[in-house]
Amino acid sequence: MFWVIFILSLFSVCNAILITKIQNIIIVGNIYNTLLNVTQDQCICEMIKVNDSISALNYFSTNQTCQLFRSNSSTIFVEFYLNSTVIFLNQSSISILNILEYQPSTSSSTAIPSTSPSAISSSTSTTTTASSSSSTTSSTTSKTTSTTTTTSSSTSTSTTTSTTTSKTTSTSTTTSSSSSTTSTTTSTSTTTACNFFHNQVTYPVGINPRSVAVVDVNSDNKPDIIVANSGSNTVGILLNAGNGTFSAQTNYTVGSSPRALAIVDVNGDSKTDIIVANYGSNNIDVLFNTGSGTFNTQTAYSLGADPSSVSFVDVNSDNQPDVILAYYGSNTVGVFLNAGNGNFNNPTTYSVGANPSSVLVVDVNSDNKLDIVVANNGSSTVDVLLNTGSGTFNAQTNYSVGINPVSVAVVDVNSDNKPDIVVANSGSDTVGVLRNTGNGTFNAQTTYAVGTTPYSVAVVDVNSDNKPDIVVANRDSNNVGVLLNLGNGTFSAETTYPVGSVPYSVAVVDVNSDNESDVIVANRNSNTVSVLLHC
Repeated sequence: MFWVIFILSLFSVCNAILITKIQNIIIVGNIYNTLLNVTQDQCICEMIKVNDSISALNYFSTNQTCQLFRSNSSTIFVEFYLNSTVIFLNQSSISILNILEYQPSTSSSTAIPSTSPSAISSSTSTTTTASSSSSTTSSTTSKTTSTTTTTSSSTSTSTTTSTTTSKTTSTSTTTSSSSSTTSTTTSTSTTTACNFFHNQVTYPVGINPRSVAVVDVNSDNKPDIIVANSGSNTVGILLNAGNGTFSAQTNYTVGSSPRALAIVDVNGDSKTDIIVANYGSNNIDVLFNTGSGTFNTQTAYSLGADPSSVSFVDVNSDNQPDVILAYYGSNTVGVFLNAGNGNFNNPTTYSVGANPSSVLVVDVNSDNKLDIVVANNGSSTVDVLLNTGSGTFNAQTNYSVGINPVSVAVVDVNSDNKPDIVVANSGSDTVGVLRNTGNGTFNAQTTYAVGTTPYSVAVVDVNSDNKPDIVVANRDSNNVGVLLNLGNGTFSAETTYPVGSVPYSVAVVDVNSDNESDVIVANRNSNTVSVLLHC
């Protein structure tokens, strides 16, 4: 989809100016005299001047982006794809505004610099009085901006025309007579625009929530929130009350220091059960769903020391989900095959890197067998263990990533039908993307800067362009960041949204049935979960 921006500047001879990434529905602000040398690799530009109007077509080979420029002597109109890198040639001073939602108005909008997800606009109306008759015609086609200019003469001849419609281009022409005087009155109105997500709504939960999952547990087709409260040794369930609001949590006692959750039907009764890894008591608990979102008292399984992460999937193709645990202290993963009736066989353990913190089970080599991917906090690696069949696995293959990886997601980010690895590197303040080269092998990571101490990552399409985006909980900057997928598995700079104190875990699910992805975050130090509904 094309968007339109207004750049208020006069043409002058100068070096190119980098405007930065264009974020959806954000006023980027004013940038003055910031110069950038432009090479052919960055920009291929052709400009044409006809009757004092300048047109240009820029093509950026680095992100395969085109812009169309049209200009009169004082205003440039630009059409561009979302999240383009826009470089303007022959400009010395530029003010840039991304158009907001359509709002009927009789005033022209100007930008107030802002870096928050919400934008403020002010409006100006202009009246011109001349000693002879003149006329002004103004038409605007845009999302939020309309202009009305009234010109009157001393001989009582006046003409005013104003039209406003809603799409993507804008034109403005003005003719006036000599010996005119201009008076300007300014009125300011304030509108708030939403940039993908509304401000958070918080819900109190237990002490030190460490992990969050969002799944329908009461069969009403509305996803509910499940949270592991590591400080109060409980699992809390917040049932979805509709429209993305949630009831107060119901608590269920579990083992000591619960750290990770998996939600799956364990016993084949078509009701989702809760599996929780208890780091402090060295076991896992299963809470069996009794229906209507209520659960039996936990059933405990002693499955090894220091379980830090759990997955619950069928790895041996017997149609029964098995348990895969990451053991932080022993540097292993354990595979517990389901023996039926809620019982599990003794584990087979596999060596991995130091301090495994996050484990997922996904088919990465297209052989219809689920493989193990684990992020190792202590060795700054990601390991891949390929499934050899019948629930047994090859020794790990190591891939170096950033410092202290603590969370991993496995999703095809570049539309080649091969799942790629995305990892949150908490010690280097980056997310790393490792592209799948086929046969379960991966390229070296490409990193993207995020907030301080990224601690949880999800990869979901949040802007409905059929490309999965990265959502990351930044623990020590108290926000979540969104990196939009630009195509071919590359990502935009991070846009952040404030949440509670020390966000530890993030999930991205449509909780209000509007077919848009919403963000749910567990905030460890504020003992809350945040819900950020999509605009």
